[in-house]
Amino acid sequence: MIGLFGGTFDPIHFGHLRPALEVMEALSLEELRFIPAHVPPHRDTPLITAKQRSEMVAIAIDEQPGFVLDTCELERNGPSYTVDTLHDFRQRYGEDTPLVLLLGTDAFAGLPSWHRWEELLQLTHIVVMQRPADDSKSTGIPADFLHQHHTDSPTALHHSPAGSILRVPVTQLDISATDIRERLRQG
Repeated sequence: MIGLFGGTFDPIHFGHLRPALEVMEALSLEELRFIPAHVPPHRDTPLITAKQRSEMVAIAIDEQPGFVLDTCELERNGPSYTVDTLHDFRQRYGEDTPLVLLLGTDAFAGLPSWHRWEELLQLTHIVVMQRPADDSKSTGIPADFLHQHHTDSPTALHHSPAGSILRVPVTQLDISATDIRERLRQG
């Protein structure tokens, strides 16, 4: 089973790395691919270049077995739509390999605003990295959709290539890329 963790990573930090490692271990992933977004469709264009962000990710994950930098979104022009990236991975790994897309609770809650979001579960499983402080399970996603795709079993993800939503508890860390950028601005 292959994990996919996309993001702006502006910059990547321990708040990305620790939960990713916890999910990798909880699900026994073969590898976890970090995918820096070229042009993030849901936020302002980062101040640092995609190449610089990619280099930071490479340095941050270098010592962790199973963590892999994937620059597929940097090689495309235009917005980095997750559905396009998942189609690329399906071509790369075939129809039978289980794929798992890692999302934080904020990203998951905003899923209905994503480009062609309804197609995602045809291509991958979704793992929601659930921090202790994220007690709300409310999203803009229709309740029947959530009920249809929800699972409590990590092993179920290994037995099908796509289609399930699993919440995995992860450690709460008091760190954010926004705070890091603000500290850098302040010197």
